[in-house]
Amino acid sequence: MSVEILVNVAPGETRAALVEDGVLQELYIERRRRRGLVSNLYQGRVTRVLPGMQAAFIDIGLERTAFLHAADIASPPPDETVAGVVQLSAAPVEDVRQLLSPGDDILVQVIKDPIGSKGARLTTYITLPARYLVYLPRGDGIGVSTRIEDETERRRLKEAVAQLRGNEGDGGYILRTAAQGVSVESLREDMEYLRKLWHHVRVRATQAAHGTLVHEDLPLPLRILRDELSRGVVRVLVDSAAEHARMTTFAAEFTPATAARLELHGGPRPIFDLHAVEEEITRALERKVPLKSGGHLVVDQREALTTIDVNTGAYVGHRNLEETTFRTNLEAAVSIGRQLRLRNLGGIIIIDFIDMHDESHRRQVLAALEHSLAGDRAQSHIVSLSPLGLVEMTRKRTRESLEHVLCAPCRACEGRGFVKTAETVCNEIFREILRQGPNHAARELLILAHADVIERLLEAEAAALGELKAQVGLPIRLQVEGLYGVDQFDIVRA
Repeated sequence: MSVEILVNVAPGETRAALVEDGVLQELYIERRRRRGLVSNLYQGRVTRVLPGMQAAFIDIGLERTAFLHAADIASPPPDETVAGVVQLSAAPVEDVRQLLSPGDDILVQVIKDPIGSKGARLTTYITLPARYLVYLPRGDGIGVSTRIEDETERRRLKEAVAQLRGNEGDGGYILRTAAQGVSVESLREDMEYLRKLWHHVRVRATQAAHGTLVHEDLPLPLRILRDELSRGVVRVLVDSAAEHARMTTFAAEFTPATAARLELHGGPRPIFDLHAVEEEITRALERKVPLKSGGHLVVDQREALTTIDVNTGAYVGHRNLEETTFRTNLEAAVSIGRQLRLRNLGGIIIIDFIDMHDESHRRQVLAALEHSLAGDRAQSHIVSLSPLGLVEMTRKRTRESLEHVLCAPCRACEGRGFVKTAETVCNEIFREILRQGPNHAARELLILAHADVIERLLEAEAAALGELKAQVGLPIRLQVEGLYGVDQFDIVRA
């Protein structure tokens, strides 16, 4: 598999696209005015403690207070792709008030960005990543990424870190996937860097006022170099000379072996246009996702969950209904894995595959779905088919979806996804006029409404409007308001 990363830099926004075999798989967006907060460290202050929720709200200087659950104080970190690291923690408590009190100052790390109306999610278990290691200052032990499968290599890495750490017991370490095959000297450099960084964080935290950013994660282009090159990336193409120079300097210092993969895009066409990424982004914001066979998916993202409906569409198959259904579902399973990554959909996801009677077909479709999610960094859990033929799954959500980043609720429908018809609004206008009753001081009624509503009042509802004029005993004047939505209107008695 050929994997490339395209980095597009604009004055207010940086985007990075992960392309596998010429197909866009993941998109990262960082805006200058709204950078992601995950991994940032803050000196926070407890504002409220909620024993009923076993949680506390922490002021970290953002618009909304952040959320800290008791489980994020006394349990292992949420990263389940590693094994063998145990966090040093107090025994579990039944009352969060034994751990926190209003007014306490506390060093916290963001593990989930604010999403919608919810504040950021926090933890007190700090993790500081470097190229090959992740340092857990309040942890103990040595873990190795499960993506390093060779047992000999896993043992070599653990022994190397254990020897470098010695008997100091100054925290735990996780060996990242990128550590596979690296020298002991490289691990030593990472370890020294992380220790110095933690010392700097502690000193700054003691001097910082509450609500202060103590340590910020790397910007997107440098994070891409640190986190993604271990996935077999053959080329990183950057369209900004200044950003290319900064990334080259970073790579030369921290990842010398990868510096040769960085290339500056100097062509006249925009880098995302050249690789058809812009078209893919546009399609990723649409509800309907076409399949090559002629079938399609319908993706609906809501606050509580995301639903994906599979339809045969124009695909009629060649043999029988069961075979047609199976082929459509199999193709859909592969497409769904990509859509979840590309759109960054998280939380509860319900997939409505077309009903299949053959049990072996069901197993193959589920296996295809699991395989399509194998390369996904976000942790997911798939439940077998329900009695209604639905696949229930969850996908870890740490940042906002592509739709939430690039779009806003429609002003006309306020995010409902529908608006009242002009006919419905006309009837509401009639009822409102009758509700207000006669007003002998008024000379006329002025109705302000959307053009579609005014047009219907003049045509289809003309007879009903005439009856209303006779009933209220006043002339009625109609006026189009260009700024009104279809379901907005005003009645003025002049």
